[in-house]
Amino acid sequence: MPAPLPSIDAWGDDLTGKRVLVRVDFNAPVAEIDGVLTVTDDFRLRAALPLFSTLLARGATVVACTHFGRPNGRVDERYSVEPLRRALRVLAPDVELLENLRFHAGEEGNDPEFGASLVEGFDYYVNEAFGASHRADASIMVPPTLLPSAAGPNLQREVATLLALLESPERPFVAVTGGAKVKDKLGIMKVLAAKADLVIVGGGMAYTFAVAEGRTVGSSLFDASHVEQCSALLEGGNVLIPVDARGLASGSSFGPEGGAEEPVGFDENIPEGFMGLDIGPNTIEIFEAALGSARTILWNGPMGVFEDPRFGAGTEAVARAIASSPAVSVVGGGDSVFALSVYGLENDVSFVSTGGGASLELVELGDLPGLRALRESPWSQR
Repeated sequence: MPAPLPSIDAWGDDLTGKRVLVRVDFNAPVAEIDGVLTVTDDFRLRAALPLFSTLLARGATVVACTHFGRPNGRVDERYSVEPLRRALRVLAPDVELLENLRFHAGEEGNDPEFGASLVEGFDYYVNEAFGASHRADASIMVPPTLLPSAAGPNLQREVATLLALLESPERPFVAVTGGAKVKDKLGIMKVLAAKADLVIVGGGMAYTFAVAEGRTVGSSLFDASHVEQCSALLEGGNVLIPVDARGLASGSSFGPEGGAEEPVGFDENIPEGFMGLDIGPNTIEIFEAALGSARTILWNGPMGVFEDPRFGAGTEAVARAIASSPAVSVVGGGDSVFALSVYGLENDVSFVSTGGGASLELVELGDLPGLRALRESPWSQR
């Protein structure tokens, strides 16, 4: 277990006259509503409010900074934080939000000069961006070398919750993984297969596991270069993959707007000319039964293309099974968190993580660059 992270409490209760820079992760979804770009899910903004309230109550001036989208190191007004500012003015009107950090090439390049320019004029720095702490970016790595720095309460809680999940879970411990790309999750799956009693696999990544079992998947998403690794995981005996699927003929349109084609059901094999887009009813029953006996659950990744209403049944069933379970349940990853929101279940799980890739990397590696930067800060011992 890594050493404890520094806390803002070390600075005392009186921060009158002090300026505090808070690195947040406000990379929230936006959409045009009545001609105005508007935040459609303010979960990440709301997660930072307790820290803002504490710092303001102690007399500090609070300025937040975040990345937003991928402007590739240049000013691109499509990625201005103005929609985030409008949302933040409602939630925390006394907190200023700087323009998109990624408008500067030095952010993702971890440039010391850019990092130093960020903290100029500030007295303290807080990292409350768990979702960005797996990236060695300038706003994450440089400030702790220059200012007294601390981990925000939400970041501390995220780290403690995820590490405790691996150290001493109540059993049975069931991990649910999903999403499109199997290569992105093989590392974490190896860790989970060793730590959990059962690993449930859904989403597009499940079709590579199906091929590893010798099944046909038609034109479904699968990665031929990782079949052997999937086969090795299946040999462990505690990885559970779908036994049926629902989908469409190859080339059919699918997505948030849905489509005219009626979904087709498949058994273990998907024939040529068809693609799987969701788990089937038999798989739903099997997954629900496994989750029903769990005492600890970790969920990251949807079971299908749930943004298309025709293929949301698997993700919704898993979300509801987790929400109704008495188990300790931890949900991470943007799609899984969004699914909870869509189905109105955010308050029915034990813990919702603000980090997708960060939560997976922490579980896989046990530490993150941003956490090390805080612990190794020359100011942390002062």
